[in-house]
Amino acid sequence: MMGNGGGMGWMWLIWPLVILGIILLIVLLVRGTTTRTPGHGGEDAPPRDPESGRSRGQEILDERYARGEITDEEYQERLRHLQGESGR
Repeated sequence: MMGNGGGMGWMWLIWPLVILGIILLIVLLVRGTTTRTPGHGGEDAPPRDPESGRSRGQEILDERYARGEITDEEYQERLRHLQGESGR
């Protein structure tokens, strides 16, 4: 007697849970593959060197300036931009 209808009672509970699990998996995959940029979306500021207090971006900027890859004006403009972002 229970062979035909006994197992069908659980189907209304199992299928929504399976669908919910698939949706959750898709959401987690999408969130894990999207790239985040510092300063957007509430992320923390870029890490700073504990000794000098400068961010990695500022260190790279200083290195490029020291090698002569950028001019004084470019250096000052980019430095202002970096310091403006870290102040948020």
